[in-house]
Amino acid sequence: MNQRMTRDQLLRRGAVGLGALTVPGLLAACGGGGSGNASGKVNDVLNFANWELYIDTKKTLAAAGVDKPTTLEQFTKKTGIKVNYYEEVNSNPEYFAKVQGRLSRGQGIGRDILVSTDNDRFLGEYIANKWVQKLDKSLIPNIKYLISAQQHPPFDPNRDYSLPWASGMDGIAWNEDVSDPVTSVKQLFEDPKLKGKVGIWNSMGDTLGLVILENGDDPAKVTDAVFDRAMARVEKAVSSGQIRKFYGNDYAQPLDQGDLAATMAWSGDILNLGNPKLHWVVAEQGGIIWTDNMLIPLGGSVPTASTYMNFMYDPAISAQWSVGSNYISSVEGVKPDALKLDPKAASNQLLFPDAKTLSQMHQNDPKMLTNPDYNKRWLAVQGQ
Repeated sequence: MNQRMTRDQLLRRGAVGLGALTVPGLLAACGGGGSGNASGKVNDVLNFANWELYIDTKKTLAAAGVDKPTTLEQFTKKTGIKVNYYEEVNSNPEYFAKVQGRLSRGQGIGRDILVSTDNDRFLGEYIANKWVQKLDKSLIPNIKYLISAQQHPPFDPNRDYSLPWASGMDGIAWNEDVSDPVTSVKQLFEDPKLKGKVGIWNSMGDTLGLVILENGDDPAKVTDAVFDRAMARVEKAVSSGQIRKFYGNDYAQPLDQGDLAATMAWSGDILNLGNPKLHWVVAEQGGIIWTDNMLIPLGGSVPTASTYMNFMYDPAISAQWSVGSNYISSVEGVKPDALKLDPKAASNQLLFPDAKTLSQMHQNDPKMLTNPDYNKRWLAVQGQ
């Protein structure tokens, strides 16, 4: 990747690679239908399903030196809408499996917003199966601040159904109480000192993307041979007992407690845990960029969800969220507001990656993510 790549180009790299996710022939043959609350009525409660460690909290804001109410508190004060915030998305495969039955029958899931990642096949399936509703853009004037890099992703070319929540990077983390620094997938998979204390993701894109880079292959151009080489390394690490478990977001607590020595980890999670003994790096051979997106599932309140999305796309609000969550915002003009909140934000690679970090980022081949044979092998190595 070019050393002069900008932050917008980084996020565009993550957004353009998922076009094949909307190809109907690659999607599950499930029905759709049903409708949610698309009337003009804004409810007094918003039900929001998101990942753990993915929102600004009093603790994370205090760590950044920010003495302000959280964005959720500010939203309720401004609109009167209470937010039931559920940190229940542990991984894209698990959450999709949890909700697809009801959604395929046209039923709601009791949530107004859910978050899904463009580095997995499931985001495209929600949209193509018509299990999500159109945004009410008349209630989202702040959508004008969506950065150009994210305005026309192939899975949702006009952003009719989705808005980015955040972008982040795949890397490696370790607990210094249990392990020396771990900076490569090779070390993660082969260091005997780590045996039985290593975590990897249950997401094929995240895990295999890093393994493919370790092999010296290009994750954006995955052939059968490239896939076979990557799977062979995973299968060997599993059969040898090197890997303890395939995780979603639930790797965080075992790592924090020292039950895991090292693990594949998402960029902002480790800092948000607030444990100075935990460390995160981009793997020596590079990382994968991804973007999580907000969707309104069937049965959700479109006006209520759209009102919240508009609030979060205020640059000042998004800046506070970014500083407090340690993830990359897709909102234009957040940096000046972030610097007002935390002068050190400019040097935080998790918020504003520099040229060196940007040059290490890659994207996955969407054909790998939607290949049915690859997905069967991926489930098989997990014992499913």
